[in-house]
Amino acid sequence: MSVGKCILIGAGMDCGKRRRGCVMGPDAYRTAGIAEELSSLGWQVEDRGNVDGPVWVEDAPKGEVHALTECISWTEKLAKASKTAMKQGFPVFMGGDHALSLGTVAGVAAHAAERGRPLFVLWLDAHPDINTPQTTTSGNLHGTPIAYLTGQDGFEGFPPVPAPVPTENVCFIGLRSVDKPEREFIQQSGMTAIDMRYIDERGIAAPLREFLEKVAAANGLLHVSLDVDFLEPSIAPAVGTTVPGGATFREAHLVMEILHDSDLVTSLDLVELNPFLDDRGKTASLMVDLTASLFGRRVFDRPTHSYT
Repeated sequence: MSVGKCILIGAGMDCGKRRRGCVMGPDAYRTAGIAEELSSLGWQVEDRGNVDGPVWVEDAPKGEVHALTECISWTEKLAKASKTAMKQGFPVFMGGDHALSLGTVAGVAAHAAERGRPLFVLWLDAHPDINTPQTTTSGNLHGTPIAYLTGQDGFEGFPPVPAPVPTENVCFIGLRSVDKPEREFIQQSGMTAIDMRYIDERGIAAPLREFLEKVAAANGLLHVSLDVDFLEPSIAPAVGTTVPGGATFREAHLVMEILHDSDLVTSLDLVELNPFLDDRGKTASLMVDLTASLFGRRVFDRPTHSYT
């Protein structure tokens, strides 16, 4: 990945689910030194502060969609900020819950369409997030971005996605909590879905490289959305949706190193960090380290950390 301008954008969206705390995520990344890490790698870093969006809303009753109006507002704001930033550098959206991708990826997709290039999305997550406001059983919209971004029905009131991402351009890696309707949709849609059993049997590098070959062959732009729950909870506890059996420290860094080597990634989400659940900044520091690997830090350059 060529060194250039990195644009940090805080998106403290905390209404895509009911458990509070992700609003603190952007400042946790700043405290963990994300700007300093990227600067040390030769990147020009511009921190644009936090997007101003709804901070908190009272929990919706069980069975109802939570904070629909607020999530629509965030989507509109983030799509605009994302599209603008894509024209000026490599944006890193510091979340915030995963509902922020409703807006960030929509803006990236609009930019890609204007350039006449296809957008591909790599979803590093325990969940595929392809429910809709009509199908979600939890009512939490952080489980809906992929459905919205690929143009599925059921998002009345949301801004239309200007350039829906073709389902075959989506790759999930790290899945281990998938609803039955989501599983059926994945199988019918042509999405690439790599669950943890697949990774146990084949490793994480081979399927990732296969997907990257597809992106390169299409001259595509690649958006990466990294959810904290992609990782094994023992090394990344600061997330409200922990699922045992996630990616190890080494697997996660390998993914980021391969992505860097591919020179295909053009934008990044860092989502679901809840500092209220962290252990002395352990998760925030790991997420910053993974970001540094994506931006070019090599194994031999990695400093020794103590998280104890």
